Amino acid sequence: MTQTLGPVMLDLEGPRLLQEEREMLGHPAVGGVILFGRNVEDALQVRELCRSIRQVRPDLLLAIDQEGGRVQRLRQGVTRLPSMARLGHEHAAAPEVAQRLCHDTGWLLGMEMASCGLDISFAPVLDVDSGLSSVIGDRSFSGDPAVVSALAGAFVAGLHEAGMSAVGKHFPGHGGVAADSHLELPEDARSLERLRAHDLIPFRDLAGRLDGMMPAHVVYPDFDHRPAGFSPAWLGMLRESLGFKGTIFSDDLSMGGARSAGEPAERARQALDAGCDTLLVCNDRQAALQVLAACQGQTSRRTGKLRYGRARPDLDALGALPRWRRLHARLEAMAAD
Repeated sequence: MTQTLGPVMLDLEGPRLLQEEREMLGHPAVGGVILFGRNVEDALQVRELCRSIRQVRPDLLLAIDQEGGRVQRLRQGVTRLPSMARLGHEHAAAPEVAQRLCHDTGWLLGMEMASCGLDISFAPVLDVDSGLSSVIGDRSFSGDPAVVSALAGAFVAGLHEAGMSAVGKHFPGHGGVAADSHLELPEDARSLERLRAHDLIPFRDLAGRLDGMMPAHVVYPDFDHRPAGFSPAWLGMLRESLGFKGTIFSDDLSMGGARSAGEPAERARQALDAGCDTLLVCNDRQAALQVLAACQGQTSRRTGKLRYGRARPDLDALGALPRWRRLHARLEAMAAD
């Protein structure tokens, strides 16, 4: 039976767990921890940090943003991954080769993160690159939604082969706006018809295979005046029309794009009411404490299903696997291009 968890995912101050953080993680509304660059020195240190968190709360979901390219929190002791756009460039010349490479990349990422004690990486990015968004850019596999579906789908299969859940982002697509939702609230004025015919394609194609989904802090006024992560209409579409049955994570509620929803406790309420299962509250400890208080008594059963369920790979033994050695060399060379 899957254990219920609190709905709040928090961050930490540094690479070691502080006593005050141990106490905070004991709050029943806490369901997970996300690691950022400031929490990371190398793979061995991350493994030890995850162990120390699990000593306090063995049930928590431990996450990281480890996409590859410029979004790769952990760089020492694991493979340096190229951007997803770099993998996407392989598709034009050899589609089947590119899909195999994306599958293998997902497998390698899953094995490495699991061996460090993590449960999920927030990947893959399903946004379609339009050339407008600097915050997405080369994080996207392609400007062609069909290519994004194919390569991201292969990446998801690789994560699953490694025993790791896959979390797609940023529903229904962040690639069509220039503004950075970390700093402000972008607005995508395109029609719903246009979104369905373009940006929504990868989300539609992969909804049945993804374990988690993260909506964008973007407003699409042709469909709803609220940002997608606070919109019962958008998250209802995700559940009902697209058939997604996994965990919905809010994007960070401390981002500029979330502040239109009010104070932190109100943001949390609106996100939960819209259909989010887990709320990320990062880089603002006071906001996190307010959200914890507001979420007292709230639980989610879906989130616990994303915990890594296999015996974890041995970090020290990955180098003995011929497949890992071959991929490590190839991906490091691509990342250095």
